[in-house]
Amino acid sequence: MGSQTRPYNDKTAGAIDRKRERERQNMLQSLYRSAPELATKLVQRLLDKHIIETTSAEAIREVFTNLFHKLPEMEDFDIQYKTAPLRGLVADPNFISLYLTQYIAEDLINHDTIQDIYGDDLEIYQAVDSVMGALRPPA
Repeated sequence: MGSQTRPYNDKTAGAIDRKRERERQNMLQSLYRSAPELATKLVQRLLDKHIIETTSAEAIREVFTNLFHKLPEMEDFDIQYKTAPLRGLVADPNFISLYLTQYIAEDLINHDTIQDIYGDDLEIYQAVDSVMGALRPPA
C-alpha cells in the first residue's frame, strides 16, 4: 500500500509497515478468539450509553459475534472502504472501532430488533472504542 510512494531502499518504512500489519493481524485474531465476550461487552456498553435501543439485546449480540468472526476474513479493501467516511473522526483511530461505528450507523440501523440509534459518529466511536480499545497493543 504505502510501499509505492517510498524509495526502493527505505528499510525503516518497510519495517514500520510490517509492524503495523502484524499489529493489525493480531488485533483481528484477538477479535475472532474473543468474539462472544466482546460482543456481550459491546452491546452492554451501547445500551448503557443509550446509543442503541433494541427489543432483543441477544439478537444484537449474535449479530456482533457473527461480524467479529467474519471481519478477519474480509479483504482489506472492504474494511478501508467501510471506514473511509470516518478516517478523520479522531487522531490515531482504531480501525476495528471505525469499522464498527460505520456498521452501526449504516447497517445495524436496518436490523429488525433495532428501534433506534442515537448519537453522532464520535459518540458511537467512543462507546465502541471503550470496548475495542482493549484489542490494541500497548503503545
